Amino acid sequence: MDNAARALVLQGGGALGAYQAGVYEALLECDKKLDWVAGVSIGAINAALIAGNAPEQRVARLAEFWQLVSSGPAQSASPQLAQWGDRAALNQWSAMAGALFGIPGFFRPRLDPSLLLGGAAPVLSYYDTAPLKATLERLVDFDRINHRETRLSVGAVELRSGNSVYFDNATQKIGVEHIMASGALPPGFPPVHIDGQDYWDGGILSNTPLQYVLDTFPRTQRLVVLQVDLFSARGPMPRTLSEAVERQKDISYSSRTRMNTDALAANVNLQQALADLIKKLPAQLREDPSVAALSAHMTHQPIDIVHLIYRDKPYELDSKDYEFSRAMVTEHWEAGARDMRNTIAHPEWLERATANGVTTFDLTEPGPGRVRRPALQKVLGP
Repeated sequence: MDNAARALVLQGGGALGAYQAGVYEALLECDKKLDWVAGVSIGAINAALIAGNAPEQRVARLAEFWQLVSSGPAQSASPQLAQWGDRAALNQWSAMAGALFGIPGFFRPRLDPSLLLGGAAPVLSYYDTAPLKATLERLVDFDRINHRETRLSVGAVELRSGNSVYFDNATQKIGVEHIMASGALPPGFPPVHIDGQDYWDGGILSNTPLQYVLDTFPRTQRLVVLQVDLFSARGPMPRTLSEAVERQKDISYSSRTRMNTDALAANVNLQQALADLIKKLPAQLREDPSVAALSAHMTHQPIDIVHLIYRDKPYELDSKDYEFSRAMVTEHWEAGARDMRNTIAHPEWLERATANGVTTFDLTEPGPGRVRRPALQKVLGP
């Protein structure tokens, strides 16, 4: 399907976002076409690094960002210590150091005496994200983003109304403040003020931009979506308090992506089935203006959703989304690249059958993966 538009959809997940960078590195090896990248939170940062650089520079910029945020003393020492230490303990040490002293190029503690008042402190965050602003301004070419070579959409939440908002270079000029708004997760990070409104992290309301992409993409064009998620809604029964917190976080931030993806697919496929049924009506009925308009609204060109979900390492803890050790960043990146290469190496998985409607592919689990398709037509890969 060389004529299909390609969209990359990136979920939020903090330090786990290095997995998305690895996925993109492997994807670029086989398919350099990318029409649209949409992200929330850390997914918005990765998306800006991709859309805001020339294709040949994107992996280097992603690597520079992830090297920077894992360069703190407690984080950068982890690859050597991991060879002989308890990995879970080292991860916790790295996470605690990041929480106390901040993460280079990302955030630093807010040194405000009023924080001693606890919940009554007249501030809205524990950290200052000025370092992230400087990092994004250095690594992202916002002129390129606003030239619209690649469509970029990032999700946030308007603080007062609680409504989901997407900043999209198809309809507005994007600046560093829009990317920071998408990643302004409270109470760690402060809200971002844009044009008279204040915004928090889009993951508060929905941690994946898939629905926005499907709702706004033209129905008359073919679309292949690579959806990269960082939390798995499925998991074992927790045995400890730490595992219970981790499990709660997985369920909350996964946004029930598998269920939502299936629901979106079922909805689109039902619309397409009704459009196909309308085509079987007598010509006089088909040509009625209201029936013709309904048919046009319900007709979709094929949509294929390839779904990759990061699966936890056994020694990861509830701090995994703010644990920026070099060892874990490297392992997350390598896991993303491995999962993407494994997907590309099995093109028989990526086949479809319907002329219209949605086919979904969940290919990260062991075995042949979970593929919902009626028949055969390759959609992705060399």
